[in-house]
Amino acid sequence: MAYQTLLLDVRDAVASITLNRPDAYNALTLQMARELFQAVLQVDEDRAVRCVVVTGAGKAFCAGGDVKDFADNLPTVGVLLKELTTYLHGVVSRLVRSPKPVVMGVNGIAAGGGMSLALSGDLVVAAESAKFTMAYSKIAATPDGSSSYFLPRLCGLRRALELHFTNRVLSAREALDWGLVNRVIPDAEFPQALAAFARELAQGPTLAFGGAKLLFHQGSHESLETQMELEAQSIASAGKTEDFKTGVTAFVQKKPPTFTGR
Repeated sequence: MAYQTLLLDVRDAVASITLNRPDAYNALTLQMARELFQAVLQVDEDRAVRCVVVTGAGKAFCAGGDVKDFADNLPTVGVLLKELTTYLHGVVSRLVRSPKPVVMGVNGIAAGGGMSLALSGDLVVAAESAKFTMAYSKIAATPDGSSSYFLPRLCGLRRALELHFTNRVLSAREALDWGLVNRVIPDAEFPQALAAFARELAQGPTLAFGGAKLLFHQGSHESLETQMELEAQSIASAGKTEDFKTGVTAFVQKKPPTFTGR
């Protein structure tokens, strides 16, 4: 599929999706949201892909929804917002439920729906110059894109409310301190470091990564006994994989394992 608002590159078992409206700070239009949903479906179904990276072109990760579109469609903006969030929420849902590791590479400003998208990643790697802001209340909007779910879980309810009420801008280092980011990389090293990290994940036991990802999400709402039963079922399933056999054998033989995601 040919994309107009993003770039999709697959190599070394890593699918890199780059939001590509740099002149508009990669703001989400309806077209971009649709294309992002299609790209996510494509890489989720591609068995050759063992890690997914989402990043932005230019100086921004994503500035959120395109406010110019909102202004141009005020009489029917409710319809636009519902359609836009249908695709954005589909993107988040597919990425969260994908068995593949998902890395958000926040290269610059992540605002509004862009911050929400970043928070939905399994892991978040930020450039030193990256900034995070909710931005919704600047236009009298409420959060979307999963941030009302993930943000309180990551940094606590009071901090989440502060970010929405005040539009406080967090630096990459502050986001790291608040638990929103896993790693902060100097700007000059960011593209290479992000690519190397994704390749490292893609070479790992990706079926086990997917199983652990599912368990961690289930653990937020299951009882202790139910969660332990899910763990027992999951690790028993993992024991039947080729990667498990490879890992156990390599461990006993004191050799580095070579995983294939099978």
